[in-house]
Amino acid sequence: MFDIDRWQEIWITITRNKTRSLLTGFGVFWGILMLVILLGAGNGFKNGIFKNVEGFSTNSAFFFSERTGEPYKGYKKGRYWQMRNRDLETIRARVQGVRYISPMVMQWSGSNNVVRGIKAGTYNIRGIYSDYFNIETQHLPAGRLLNEIDMREHRKVCVIGDIVRDVLFDADEDPIGQYIRVSGIYYQVVGVVKPKARVQIGGRTSESVMVPYTTLQQAANLGDKFWFLCATANDGYPADRMVEDIKDVLRSQNEISPTDEQAVSSFTIAKQFETFNMLFMGINFLVWLVGMGTLLAGVIGVSNIMMVTVRERTNEIGVRRALGAKPLNIISQIMSESLLLTVIAGMMGLCLGVFALDLVGRAMAAGAAEANANANANGSFFDVPEIHIGTAVIATVVLLISGLFAGLIPAWRAMQIKAIDAIREE
Repeated sequence: MFDIDRWQEIWITITRNKTRSLLTGFGVFWGILMLVILLGAGNGFKNGIFKNVEGFSTNSAFFFSERTGEPYKGYKKGRYWQMRNRDLETIRARVQGVRYISPMVMQWSGSNNVVRGIKAGTYNIRGIYSDYFNIETQHLPAGRLLNEIDMREHRKVCVIGDIVRDVLFDADEDPIGQYIRVSGIYYQVVGVVKPKARVQIGGRTSESVMVPYTTLQQAANLGDKFWFLCATANDGYPADRMVEDIKDVLRSQNEISPTDEQAVSSFTIAKQFETFNMLFMGINFLVWLVGMGTLLAGVIGVSNIMMVTVRERTNEIGVRRALGAKPLNIISQIMSESLLLTVIAGMMGLCLGVFALDLVGRAMAAGAAEANANANANGSFFDVPEIHIGTAVIATVVLLISGLFAGLIPAWRAMQIKAIDAIREE
């Protein structure tokens, strides 16, 4: 049962020497404050990294051609080669784990390559399959995405990024159904996209014009060649296995040695996520190590001051024992004082840390909103810092345990005091 008189007595004892209590509690306060801020900063770094690749499927892989690293079938080492449309059909037929696949071709045609009336700009021109929007997902503020019919019929349609729309069209103007001239050829706008990920393949999606792959191949006289390939594995299918199977097909289709690892380069989103997760596990370990070390120093300070308190109250403890106080009463009083001092200082540090993170988060959110409004958003590697409720609960439990631990040795010391010795010392 909660004894308010007892806790009032404990509070009076703690506040009897305010300076000593403040200095002692500051160590615990600082330890929890640093732990919360470091954990929040670590989460902000983690959120920023993962937001950069937010729109990509985690089991996606990307391939591009390099010069060969080995001679093969009469070809010399260092031969440059290019992927072809036939490779796509063979990959579909032989590689069972592929869910989505899209080649990508680019068109470079100088400055102001996209024009509408008197408005113009220089933007990336991409030729892609409709499946690409399943590999790098997008927000769709208006219209639709490219589809299979656009590919099959070589339609002159396009999807534009949100920045392209803002430059070529007035704010109150609907771009859907309008025509723009891209490298001298007119395309009808069927959709507007805004990227989810901050890191994009082939340039910033917001500043891109995306047309059907087959249409751009024909319009730019690229033949059947392309330089970049994107693929996503089926759910549950190992992405690494898909990567090796696709590389084997590309090597066999293009007269490349089966052991040539240089000719076909690739990277996978899954490996990037795995690397990031390992990195953040290490960061969290270091944060907890530093935070707990700082907190331990504060707990030791509380324990030392409680030892001094026990020494100063030797006579009081002896008299109480002579009057029949049970050992549990003496122990509970010492440990309660230690627990209360630790929890008050720690909760103040926890609250201040959460408040500081909230202020920083609000400032960053306001800055991000302003940057988006001005079309200046960039791939920052630090996002809004935060601390999860589970972490706050763990920190509270650590505080309670630390408070009890801090009072354990002083309580044991108090129990060693004999009543007659304490009275004689006085």
